[in-house]
Amino acid sequence: MLHKPAVPNCLSGGLKGIEKEGLRVSFDGSLSQRMHPISLGSALSNSYITTDFSEALLEFVTPAYESTWEALTFLCDLHQFTYERIDDEQIWATSMPCAISEDSEIPLAQYGTSNVGRMKTVYRNGLSYRYGRLMQSIAGIHYNYSLPRAFWPTYQAIEQNDGNADDFRSTAYLGLVRNVRRFGWIILYLFGASPALCKSFSSDLNLPSFNADTYYQPFATSLRMSDLGYSNSAQADINISLNSIDEYIADLVSAISTPNPDYEKIGIKVDGEYRQLNANQLQIENEYYSAVRPKRVAHSGERPTAALQRGGIEYVEIRSLDINIFDPVGISQNTMRFVEAFLIYCLLEDSPLFNADQCEEAAYNHALTASEGRKPGLTLHRDGKEIELHIWANEILDNVAQVAEFVDQGCDRNDYADSISLQRALVLDADATPSARILRDLRESGVGFSSYALEATRNHRQYFAELQSLSKNRLDLLANEVSNSIVRQAEIENADDISLDEYLKNYFSS
Repeated sequence: MLHKPAVPNCLSGGLKGIEKEGLRVSFDGSLSQRMHPISLGSALSNSYITTDFSEALLEFVTPAYESTWEALTFLCDLHQFTYERIDDEQIWATSMPCAISEDSEIPLAQYGTSNVGRMKTVYRNGLSYRYGRLMQSIAGIHYNYSLPRAFWPTYQAIEQNDGNADDFRSTAYLGLVRNVRRFGWIILYLFGASPALCKSFSSDLNLPSFNADTYYQPFATSLRMSDLGYSNSAQADINISLNSIDEYIADLVSAISTPNPDYEKIGIKVDGEYRQLNANQLQIENEYYSAVRPKRVAHSGERPTAALQRGGIEYVEIRSLDINIFDPVGISQNTMRFVEAFLIYCLLEDSPLFNADQCEEAAYNHALTASEGRKPGLTLHRDGKEIELHIWANEILDNVAQVAEFVDQGCDRNDYADSISLQRALVLDADATPSARILRDLRESGVGFSSYALEATRNHRQYFAELQSLSKNRLDLLANEVSNSIVRQAEIENADDISLDEYLKNYFSS
């Protein structure tokens, strides 16, 4: 850990941004079958409001800000702006989806007639063949974070490293990523909010029945991050090294170019229509599901691996946060502050290179916490030995609290330290976690998951309806982005001068 005199204020002001997904649903809670509203602009080119897998799965993207308040305010404004433009529809309040009886009810996202737009839809079609559309309808929150620029030369000097600055930063970020894999189960315990789901999700899940309409796990924290969700067993054989940036890139490139016999049976282009981009282990880099990703902002048309090769790791993306049903925007400042301090801790803490046993141990702890994290006396594995979850959690919180003190120095407040104190209370009392609160609400209300989530969805819509009008500057920014995004899409479509076949060939050969 760093010592106070060595790093005055250099841990404060890291950049954080939020990507928040949410299903568009009708007033009765059924999945929207409408196209992405033109009133929200082009899903292909709007910087702030787009879609993820489905035409009905909105994705809000905030800019990166130094303060949690600015990022959260922008996210709130995106919700308010959107609600004013989607007529009688609503944004589903939970990660696990509304009642959906079959895959065919979930419309693939459409991005226009350009090659890049059609590629995005083909990629999603490939996901639907490989994993099913229901899994892709699960929503979440991605938290993007980079440490302050002032931190890096200070840290490099403390580490007595005189090498290339980009290489040093990438190595440090990969250490962070490995430690998120080691310790990230604590995010599921503290913030997991998907212990139950509608039975319409699947008729053959090996889960207990909560009631006639709802499956659940009694001590689950995040079924979204369990084997039935984004820790899907379909990618269990894909091994991506986190021990160096070169190995990470090489393994991703290999997965994108290695055929998968099961996917070859699907076919690539059948009767003149693309079913998937290719029949390899991964169609593109983003198909690799991971709770944390090292990233760099890519240039237009640049592949993520090429961006990393160009300049190294620029920031990390945390993908394990469930939507918090108890907050209208799905995340709070205290959650953001904790995750920021936790990530800094993961970077500063010693992070040995992974071997196969350590990777397996981390995956075991992640899966067990997702499905049984609140079970009294639950033990995890640490360095081959068993340790009680609450004991290890308190050790992590002690270290994260030290980081929070450093971050608070830069803003002369105790906001980060307070956020750690709130999480200590959840370790002390598992019944106070979001996942436990949801199950308690379900028991007390006597309703099923979908009815419970629909009531929260309606309450959230009312919350945004009662807010003070957006400021003129924010309204102008978002409205201009809507109109400009439509123009940009048209320009992209008009600029195409090759076929989709040629475009894909060029893309994968670059």
